[in-house]
Formats: sequence, C-alpha cells, structure tokens
Amino acid sequence: MSEITTHVLDAVLGKPAAAIDVRLERLESSTWTTVAQGTTDTDGRCRDLVHNAGPGTYRLTFATAAYFDLHQRSSIYPEVAISFLVDGASRYHIPLLLSDNSFTTYRGS
Repeated sequence: MSEITTHVLDAVLGKPAAAIDVRLERLESSTWTTVAQGTTDTDGRCRDLVHNAGPGTYRLTFATAAYFDLHQRSSIYPEVAISFLVDGASRYHIPLLLSDNSFTTYRGS
C-alpha cells in the first residue's frame, strides 16, 4: 500500500502556504470518490491524507481561492487539481509550488 502526502510552497513569498484545504480523491468507475481531506499546517504540509492507498488514479485538489483572499492577492486559479497514478507499493509525495498566476508540481521524496 502507498502513502500519499503533499505540501504547498508559496513561490512569491518564499514560504510554506498554510491553511489551504486539500481533498484527495480516487477514480472509481469514471467517478471521483473522496478518500481524505485535510488542511495544510504552518509548514505547508498535509501529512496524514492516506497511509494505505491501493493502486489507481488519484487526484489532489487544493482550494487556493481562500488562501489568495486571505493574503489580499488575486489569482486566475481558484483551485488546483493534480491527477496522478499510484502503484500501491511506493510512497507518493506531491508538492505544489504556487504563485498568483502559475503553479508547478512534481513527485517529491
């Protein structure tokens, strides 16, 4: 079984992005089903989404609109959704580097 974790870094401020709601979903028969939900901590991390994910297609959705509103910034991205494949045997750390008008993700360690 796989562990799935994430963290968000605000690339504009050069700091972790705290208080972003995160939803983890799994694709089952053409329907996304919520597996877990969480909120990034003061270090921008969501550590306890799932520790036993089986193989499949997953999606992390970050509710970024409230974060940008809190910091009195505007963005064209009210949310960021990242879909990825899980083999059921490896650890998956999916970071999000966020700015007002762009984002980047990668498979972390």
